[in-house]
Amino acid sequence: MKKSYSVQNRHRARELAAQFLYSLSSRPGQDPSVYLSVFLSEDGFAPGERDEAREYLSFLVKGSWERRSEIDNRMRMVVTGWRPENMTAVDRAVLRVAIFEGFMEKTVPVAVAISEAVELARLFGTEASGKFVNGVLGKLARAEPVDNKQDHNKSGGGGDGGAASASKNATDR
Repeated sequence: MKKSYSVQNRHRARELAAQFLYSLSSRPGQDPSVYLSVFLSEDGFAPGERDEAREYLSFLVKGSWERRSEIDNRMRMVVTGWRPENMTAVDRAVLRVAIFEGFMEKTVPVAVAISEAVELARLFGTEASGKFVNGVLGKLARAEPVDNKQDHNKSGGGGDGGAASASKNATDR
């Protein structure tokens, strides 16, 4: 993924990717490719964000879904007492997008992936979701040291706005 995407379109794509992954979790046996093409054909995008947001959304959903076993294994390494299958579907969807984008593909800095995930968890999840997501991603960031000189050109730059610093005391659920 070497194309440059605007901050707004990446943010919109993350919102939709989390929602899409959440909906997939409640529809076992669905073919994500078919479901995604139907979803992308609907007119839920504002003018100007359509092509960029759709492309980035497709990248996030396909990558997060296809690599969900690997992503879930990373979560298992840092979350004690909870398996990804037992997390709320919203928290799991948000975590999958953040881990795929920030830790695996490194299209944005880890701090940006954490900040965006916490924001999405607060928006779509429970009262405790933001803290839980921040704790899981913070633990993962400490468990998997990330090179601070990552290649952010994959997404056209590093900044998506402010970045949350991960809590030292990760919340175990």
